Amino acid sequence: QVQLVESGGGVVQAGGSLRLSCAASGSIFSLYRMNWYRQGPGKQRELVAGITSGGNPNYADSAKGRFTISRDNAKNTVYLQLYALLPEDTGVYYCNAYRGLIPSGYQDYWGQGTQVTVSS
Repeated sequence: QVQLVESGGGVVQAGGSLRLSCAASGSIFSLYRMNWYRQGPGKQRELVAGITSGGNPNYADSAKGRFTISRDNAKNTVYLQLYALLPEDTGVYYCNAYRGLIPSGYQDYWGQGTQVTVSS
């Protein structure tokens, strides 16, 4: 089991910045790929950024150049730095921990989400 707790959301003006944090507990954090998803009003949940257990990041096109994902395995925490925020970045941001299992199956855990609101 992995418990995930997000923090750092809030209300910010367009062009502003926020840093989201996700603290993990309950299992070996370094084994998991960590992801940030978001769900905007009336929209489906979408993957924003992910980082492998080895620290390799990847981003959705909408996040490239504006968001930075990082992890600190010593602190069991993953971060999402948001820059140059746009009103369309508004939504609930969810932290996700994922790993595949051998020989089959996977483990998949979610946090409760943190609200980001970007005003124009």
